[in-house]
Amino acid sequence: MPTQHPPIYLVSACLVGLCSRYDGQIKPNRECRQCLRNGIWIPFCPEQMGGLSTPRTAADLTDGDGHAVLAGKAKVIDRNGMDVSRQFIKGAKQSLLLARSQTVTSIFLKSGSPSCGVSGIIGVAAALLQQHGFHLTEF
Repeated sequence: MPTQHPPIYLVSACLVGLCSRYDGQIKPNRECRQCLRNGIWIPFCPEQMGGLSTPRTAADLTDGDGHAVLAGKAKVIDRNGMDVSRQFIKGAKQSLLLARSQTVTSIFLKSGSPSCGVSGIIGVAAALLQQHGFHLTEF
């Protein structure tokens, strides 16, 4: 009789209390942690994976959403005016590699993030993961 393996989730590292938020604060999400309790979860941060430090200057999508950034039609600009699009795209690609390397059931992402936001303006990593058919939930 085959054994059933627990679900595998990728989760924004900040949601589980790892120090990855742009401001260096630790604010775990209780609701997200509840959803993870019966599975195996792998924390990740697209912005760190793209080479940005923690803490880092907050950044915003300009002239479009994450899909537009990936297409070269929009940018991610930090609040000091620095273009960090390259780091966000690199982090999105690294996130996709991680997701593809596992048998991922779902990906839990941080709402409102220029990398991970899903509703409203979709972030860069969320857009790339969505384009490749991954199920995304935001908290």
